[in-house]
Amino acid sequence: MLQLNYIRENRDKVVERLAIKNFNDADLVDQIIALDEQRRNIQNQSDSIAAEANSSAKQIGDLMRQGKKEEAEAIKSQSASYKEQLKEYTQELERVEIELHNKLIQLPNLPHTLVPKGITPEENEVVLENGDKPALAEDALPHWELAAKYDIIDFELGTKVTGAGFPVYKGKGARLQRGLINFFLDEAAKMGYREVQVPIVVNEASAYATGQLPDKEGQMYHVVNDDLYLIPTAEVPITNIYRDTIVKAEDFPIKHCGYTPCFRREAGSYGAHVRGLNRLHQFDKVELVQIVHPEQSYTTLEEMSTYVQSLLQKLGLPYRVLRLCGGDMSFTSAMTYDMETYSAAQKRWLEVSSVSNFETYQANRLKVRFKNDEGKTQLAHTLNGSALALPRIVATLLENNQTEKGIKIPEVLVPYVGFEYID
Repeated sequence: MLQLNYIRENRDKVVERLAIKNFNDADLVDQIIALDEQRRNIQNQSDSIAAEANSSAKQIGDLMRQGKKEEAEAIKSQSASYKEQLKEYTQELERVEIELHNKLIQLPNLPHTLVPKGITPEENEVVLENGDKPALAEDALPHWELAAKYDIIDFELGTKVTGAGFPVYKGKGARLQRGLINFFLDEAAKMGYREVQVPIVVNEASAYATGQLPDKEGQMYHVVNDDLYLIPTAEVPITNIYRDTIVKAEDFPIKHCGYTPCFRREAGSYGAHVRGLNRLHQFDKVELVQIVHPEQSYTTLEEMSTYVQSLLQKLGLPYRVLRLCGGDMSFTSAMTYDMETYSAAQKRWLEVSSVSNFETYQANRLKVRFKNDEGKTQLAHTLNGSALALPRIVATLLENNQTEKGIKIPEVLVPYVGFEYID
């Protein structure tokens, strides 16, 4: 969440930047500032009464030691009300802080100045495009038909076992999944990311700390009896490793990668654009997380974007990079790059990765801090990115590499899967 002192000191700028995200509730910003003022006034009054109480206690002690019991009892009688006043201030402060917090978490992160204004994905800024779109034969098949032809992904069986959006991978399809995961993890290790294996369910505190709650309840699977949530991305458990932690500045950048299955309800998703692997309720992904010094976070964002692009290049996939407009960004992000691969059979771009800088927004919820050169505690910056999400990577690999001989496997994956063709 945003920092109170920044909102208080930059009210107009906050309102202006929130408008880029199409968040136009200036009244909420003003209510937060008013509640913060009320909170500070109550705290000052409480501190003043506490100081008077301490002074009286000291005075009573001095008088008692001097044998002036009557004078001491008179002051004690006068100071009896301090405890009740402090209790009232404490209760009022708690009420105001809860109201302030509940309003504060309704504010999304402020977008970076480079983020374009816009509402729909069509208004995202194309930063670059790389590679040639494959020219397929007239009878080229979309990936869901290729999956059936080679018996490598069974969507109907997944529906039988669980429901729509939970496919079953078979034979070379399952080996391709495993091979891609291992390839992505190995490549991340080469770039200095430390692999972690984390739980795939998290508690409410963890989901809140990274911004999934209270914004994305409708997209998350909730294990009601245990009040746990299936993770929508490994970002949640990996970043929460550092919740309520003061990290060492000399350890920056802190870099982790991790593979997990991910779960998203995707309520209301339907139509041809979500067919096959285009949108699933369960999917595999390798995630990157970095915790860095605030001065380095945008350099890190560019480095992470370049790294994800290198994976797409090694897989031989044509791709483009988008800088998301305000209306298409997540609630928590300050700036996001989306990477899309071109699906030659579907003749459309498919998102395969998002790389985001959250600046201090997540860190403020997580309380991830470090001591700066002056010895003062300040918030770190957090970033994450998909490197990569498997479903649409598999979709474009199948479609773009279909030949008369079968589906040709990219050279970098052959050592991981043990075959050159799916046939």
